[in-house]
Amino acid sequence: MDLVDSGSWRKLRLLFATCLTSMIPLSGASAAPATCAELTGLSLPDTKITLARAYGAGETVCDVTKAPVGLCRVAGTARPSSDSNINFEVWIPADGSWNGKYEQIGNGGFAGSIWVSYVADAVSRGYAVAATDDGTAGPPSGAITFLGHPDVQEDYGYRAIKVTTDNSRAIIKALTGEYPRYSYFGGCSDGGREALMEAQRYPTDFDGVIVGSPSNDLVGLLGASFLWNMQALLTGPQTRGIPDAYIPPGKLGLLSRLAISQCAGKDGGIATDPFLNNPMACKFDVGAARCKADQDPDTCLTAAQVEAARKIYWGPHDLQGQLIFPGLEPGSESNAANWPKWLVGTSPIFMGGQDLLTKNFWCDEVLQQPNCRFLHLQENLEKMLASIAAVVNATNPDLSQFRNHGGKLIQYAGWADAAIAPESGLDYYAKVTRLMGDVHDFYRVFMVPGMSHCYGGSGPNSFGNGVSHAPVLDAEHDLLKAMERWVEQGIAPDKIIATKYVEDDPGKGVAFQRPLCPYPQIARYDGHGPAADPASFQCGVAEADRDPGNPGPETR
Repeated sequence: MDLVDSGSWRKLRLLFATCLTSMIPLSGASAAPATCAELTGLSLPDTKITLARAYGAGETVCDVTKAPVGLCRVAGTARPSSDSNINFEVWIPADGSWNGKYEQIGNGGFAGSIWVSYVADAVSRGYAVAATDDGTAGPPSGAITFLGHPDVQEDYGYRAIKVTTDNSRAIIKALTGEYPRYSYFGGCSDGGREALMEAQRYPTDFDGVIVGSPSNDLVGLLGASFLWNMQALLTGPQTRGIPDAYIPPGKLGLLSRLAISQCAGKDGGIATDPFLNNPMACKFDVGAARCKADQDPDTCLTAAQVEAARKIYWGPHDLQGQLIFPGLEPGSESNAANWPKWLVGTSPIFMGGQDLLTKNFWCDEVLQQPNCRFLHLQENLEKMLASIAAVVNATNPDLSQFRNHGGKLIQYAGWADAAIAPESGLDYYAKVTRLMGDVHDFYRVFMVPGMSHCYGGSGPNSFGNGVSHAPVLDAEHDLLKAMERWVEQGIAPDKIIATKYVEDDPGKGVAFQRPLCPYPQIARYDGHGPAADPASFQCGVAEADRDPGNPGPETR
């Protein structure tokens, strides 16, 4: 689930099948609805049910999305404050296929839509499923803004997911006569932030949460990391209107090839892999790509471009030289889902997703000045940022109540993630372990070589994350099944097999598979077996490398 894809927020919502149901007048409430349609009369706090309709398997629910099973679809709008407008949907299998469990789907970016494809995927597994737009769908014009709307910020921060949880459980009980036996939350990117928010603020709501590439330090991500990267690429001297530091997408291959040539096969992986197995073990000199005298500038990086790349790997630091947020990892810069999508776009004018999100955060949420000059900020905004962080950040390392409740947490991220530095999630894990000691009994992290933000990339990127349309196999190959087995049978995941499909199309067959190991272990090639066979890799502790979030200055 991406933070953002490209273009405007209107385009973002249209990119995904979205079913925000218009308001429907309510009739009198029914004390105990016996059918799906009668749920329109269900009374819920600060909430109106706007739709309750049964669908047969294969029937079109909205746009091109079809009901995978016979189901009851319920939509509603919650207004816990006068400025709130939280839309949510609940889909409940109604053909006897309900497994007695509940799953809530996280969102992405600043939300604003309901991700129906993810809901349909989960209900096909037998779950009663819910999702929300986080209350950020905005006015009828489609604009998403926090300008002058602190209640909307609170809805987005944590209130919408809680309201959706409570309403959905009540709706399921009203229709089926029972509450779910087990409840799970799954999301990536902002959905990962929401999952951690649930474990921190509402530790008894879910039995298991799946946390993908979390933007849990949202203020650090948008206010420091993204801003730092954009400043590195766009500020400074210009030539014919183009910043000298800007790295065009055609040059990104220089960085990828340099990192892979120096590190692939030396980090526990295979020398022929087009990605790094453990980027934290890669110490390469960006300066080796710098143009030499009389060299064709299309075949090398200028001094300004080398410095920009070095800053992006190094990460934002304060005036005292202290790291604020981790930098990006080397090895997959040229993949279309990585730096081209998130950092450099197609030109300095049409930049990637970080540019759009940085502008929206600083102009709309912090300064509340449309079209502000966010690249040239000089104000001291620490207090304002702290107040926003208190609402939207999910960085509290005390998960003791969640652990005492019996909750389990699986976290994952791609090592090639160019949206959220993968070491950010490891930093949070480190904070939890410093506070709580060994947390392996309820909290495990799996890092994915070569995977981009949430999915995609040149590495093994399919293991039940997102909607890959890959076959659901078992707890060895699927995140949710691994979580179910941990929660319901007490069997913790010691590894998860990730698959790389040919051209990322399950219909074209398996290209190769790799085991994902619980951090700090990595999968190491045994040097003998077939490279495509996960049995050729064994989990083991990585060799000493730099500390998470603190790459060495001699290489960055």
